Amino acid sequence: MNVREYYAYLCASREQLWNFVRALPAEDLKRTTIDTGERFRNIKDLLLHTIDVEDHWVHGVARGDRVQNEGKYPHDWVKPQAEQYDLNWIIEYGREVTRRTSDFLKGNPDLNRPLKLIQDDPGSETVTLEQLLWHVMTHEVRHTAQVALLIRQLGHTPPWLDYLRFMRPEVPAETGGGTDIGDGVEDE
Repeated sequence: MNVREYYAYLCASREQLWNFVRALPAEDLKRTTIDTGERFRNIKDLLLHTIDVEDHWVHGVARGDRVQNEGKYPHDWVKPQAEQYDLNWIIEYGREVTRRTSDFLKGNPDLNRPLKLIQDDPGSETVTLEQLLWHVMTHEVRHTAQVALLIRQLGHTPPWLDYLRFMRPEVPAETGGGTDIGDGVEDE
């Protein structure tokens, strides 16, 4: 599996999740379900946070062109308090980040390019672009699982977002001759 394939899966699953949460009662989306959380206390917080992380690492660190810096989606990305934002605003921000990340990956960037995690620190850790992208993607998967759990705790059944729902493995074509195993028909 490669970065581009996995990102394509995440794009499909996040659209499914966004469509699902749009149908939930607005009160459920901002209801505090994580009492001990200092920063992320509800579904909207987690949705906004995953977008922010992708924007920060992919567009801020890797590309130097963070979407949030343009002023269209102003918010405190450290402590988002997303209950104050309309869900459609969060999704629009997410779609813009997604579009830019997809375009970036279509340009076949050098995945081995080293990146400093803290740009203005000469002693900062360095990772490859590929490692950074895997960090962003696994981060989203972890928080998407948390969102699914919160959806369940609110009494709803979350959508099925598993990889195989969106990316079916290719099945090799039959090579001819014989019967299919288990079809109950014998060759004559």
